[in-house]
Amino acid sequence: MKNLLPILALLVLSLASYAQNVNTVDKEKLFDFYQTQRYGDAAQYLKSIYGEEVNDFKTLSQIGYCFLMAGNNVEAEKFYTKAYSLQPQNLPILFSLGSINTKRGNTEKAKLYYSEIVKIDSNNFNVYKLLANLYSSPKDDSLKLIYLSKANLINPIEGDVAADLAEVHAAYQRYEKAYDVLNIAIKGDSDNLVLQRAKLPIANQLKKYSEVIASGEKLLKDAADAGVIKDVAKAYYYTKKYQKAIDLFKQLEVAAMENEATLYYTSLSYRALKNYPQAAIYTRKTIDEAISPNTSSYYSLLGLVYEENNQLALASAAYKKGLQFKATATLYYRLAVFYDTRLKQEKNALKYYNLYLKSKPSLTDDKEEIKFSKDRIAQLNLTD
Repeated sequence: MKNLLPILALLVLSLASYAQNVNTVDKEKLFDFYQTQRYGDAAQYLKSIYGEEVNDFKTLSQIGYCFLMAGNNVEAEKFYTKAYSLQPQNLPILFSLGSINTKRGNTEKAKLYYSEIVKIDSNNFNVYKLLANLYSSPKDDSLKLIYLSKANLINPIEGDVAADLAEVHAAYQRYEKAYDVLNIAIKGDSDNLVLQRAKLPIANQLKKYSEVIASGEKLLKDAADAGVIKDVAKAYYYTKKYQKAIDLFKQLEVAAMENEATLYYTSLSYRALKNYPQAAIYTRKTIDEAISPNTSSYYSLLGLVYEENNQLALASAAYKKGLQFKATATLYYRLAVFYDTRLKQEKNALKYYNLYLKSKPSLTDDKEEIKFSKDRIAQLNLTD
């Protein structure tokens, strides 16, 4: 706070010097607002002194700044826009307007203000970084790549830009470029763990397995990061150190952080060790992980749609396909009613009604379906 006092004093004195044809600014009062960080009060006080129609650039900038610091982006933009009309090439004003519009979700306006900065200062690292952050959807990757590349060219050891640029290169499968970007940044900041972690999957893609293991094991001494565990385990697998790979993949499983890929590599590792029972277990786990728990419901819905459209063969195939993923009470009931009412196949209907009741449907939610099934079973048994 002591270091801020001379700066705040200068701000107060600067404002006071621009008070022409208006009431005199109470410098002590304004200084107190700044010192206690009551920027909203400072902004309102300055407005009361200078009025709404002020046209002095420095005064407009200062009031805009006070509102910005107070979190009032609407008022801040209003005063900064007036200042911009007086000095459209002023970089601090352009940065402030870009920042305000980014916060308010007006990304297109923010892009315009930042683009103006590029025209004025084509070597401004910060503006390229800010522009890159405004392009977040996959369709914007080419523009994001352009701005990140320009920022990285200006400052290749800045970690955030290097990591983002490497990620975009990797998305385009330009792994060598991604690796080089990260390597340069890491040389400039060897203790940056974010960059080191980002490098591991890319080094794996480039088959630099020894490097992944050496770097990854060092990172794991600090913390058991799931991404690092996965990358090191894969490197062990590719270097035929299967038990080490399994041990690491098991850590993810214990932490409930396994996924389809980690289970698949665990299965492959067991197979390589000729431990076929475990390989089979993990292959089944992989299949279960790959299948959505809702897949059977999707096929149930698909069958119903086909049925309602009188595409009975397709409906039957969809219902049965759903059973291959998960035998649910809903699917059994749909098939029973389908065979009963649409195909008039009583034996198949009876089979699925019985399977429905054996699948233990909810006694409260499926009360009507249960009663209907029992009634139809009794009727079909009589006609048998």
